[in-house]
Amino acid sequence: MGLCSYKNDEPVVLVTGGALRIGAGIAELFHSRGFNIVISFNQSNEAATMLTEKLNRVRPESAHSIKANLALSEEVSALAQKALIWKGHVDILINNASSFYPTPFLHTTQEAWDELVGSNLRGAYFLAKALANSIKNRQGSIVNLVDTHSDRPLANHPVYSIAKAGLKAMTKSLAIELGSDVRTNGVSPGAILWPPTLEDSEEPDVLQRRKEMLLNIPMKALGSISDITETVYFLACEAQYMTGQVIKVDGGRSLGIAN
Repeated sequence: MGLCSYKNDEPVVLVTGGALRIGAGIAELFHSRGFNIVISFNQSNEAATMLTEKLNRVRPESAHSIKANLALSEEVSALAQKALIWKGHVDILINNASSFYPTPFLHTTQEAWDELVGSNLRGAYFLAKALANSIKNRQGSIVNLVDTHSDRPLANHPVYSIAKAGLKAMTKSLAIELGSDVRTNGVSPGAILWPPTLEDSEEPDVLQRRKEMLLNIPMKALGSISDITETVYFLACEAQYMTGQVIKVDGGRSLGIAN
């Protein structure tokens, strides 16, 4: 596979939350197809350093990592400036960074609201705004990682669900605002990786919860990271007549199963 169809020299993709899990998979896929990678991270300093060094061993000066808390406006601005300075431009923005934890409605704090909305929505919005001119000039695109819970809110996670629903709406809004200059699309993953509470355990209750989760997926299986990364690449690079769309990659989970 080659580069995006516009074939810019030294193409750069910024992947927020690019140090671990799906974000790292996205960074590695784009790198394997000739892109220079900016990885933003918040707390995963060691993982970001290891991935950056790994990519640079394959192709020197092809990866760069930047620490940024996307819930803080000043750090979003600094991330955009540093990313642009590195190679002089950014072609593609992948808004993947996300905080996720429960916020039962009656116990929701302002701090939790600010962090979850900031990291999942506000930071993505203002990062897109700061990079829009560069992406436009490079005929690039934006891809947002949404979530199945943008359509079907997760119990005890109202703030997270609201933030992801906002990110889905942002995807459609930016497609209108940016028009033909910057295509903006989204990917909505379903069950791709077990959440940390269900990982690396053979305890009976954990196994039962895994089984119950799979029963709610028509395809009866988790997806793979490559299912998401390939869809992100398709939207960023190959779907030249698509904008404002959110593709669900969830094994049919969003369809629901009648009991």
